[in-house]
Amino acid sequence: MRGRPRPGERLLPLYPSKKYYAQSGSQDDLISIGTIGLIKGISTFKMDKNVRLATYASRCIENEILMYFRSQKKLQGEVSLSDTLDADQDGNSLSFQDVISVDDDMMEKLDTRDACLQVRKYVDSCLTERERKIVTMRYGLDGRQPRTQREIAAVSGISRSYVSRIEKKALKKLKDAMEGH
Repeated sequence: MRGRPRPGERLLPLYPSKKYYAQSGSQDDLISIGTIGLIKGISTFKMDKNVRLATYASRCIENEILMYFRSQKKLQGEVSLSDTLDADQDGNSLSFQDVISVDDDMMEKLDTRDACLQVRKYVDSCLTERERKIVTMRYGLDGRQPRTQREIAAVSGISRSYVSRIEKKALKKLKDAMEGH
């Protein structure tokens, strides 16, 4: 139990976690995550930086909570085919895999293939060599896995933000070319 601080003593509360309370997460979880941020803040604090421990630690707590929310957001869209949806009349569980049906999608595949060929044609004809290289790596047009902007920046020897600007400009060129067709 915490008790009252003695005169001159200051306690560092975990109030940043209250600011981020969400119904989908438990307040206790956020306090635990904030505590991890506090521990990191205390262990990395440097007195010679002319910043108060309370200020530095509260930023560390807040950053830890924000990183937690970002990781949760990434996981939100993930669904497994074996996830249970409901139970049938006999009490057996139904999964996505049980209810997904397979239709003849030959026409859709042909349309997708034609669209891909058209995009590749525009990539070759409308973009500069650098734009072509970045779009190809970013979207896996070279038959490899699509790469992140950070990975492309490392390979190309430029900043991630510059990769982002080049990508944005190239996508606008492609969109304009395809709409003009």
